[in-house]
Amino acid sequence: MTRLRKAGEDVGAGVDSPCIDVCRMDGELCVGCYRTLDEIVRWSSASDDDKREILAAVAQRRDDLAPGSEFNRNRLGQ
Repeated sequence: MTRLRKAGEDVGAGVDSPCIDVCRMDGELCVGCYRTLDEIVRWSSASDDDKREILAAVAQRRDDLAPGSEFNRNRLGQ
């Protein structure tokens, strides 16, 4: 079923934000949602497709930065 959008509602309101209200940047990434500052700024005007691309990048970063991940083992020389 297609949901009608309200006037003024975000274009991409059908994709939930990864924000968990832990908004603190550590270098290039937010420690709460793993988005870059550019992705955070773009989110409110991004299309659903663009938001899904951001979410895919977030999921990859979360996996890469997880304790014990191959990325972290390589980074730490383990």
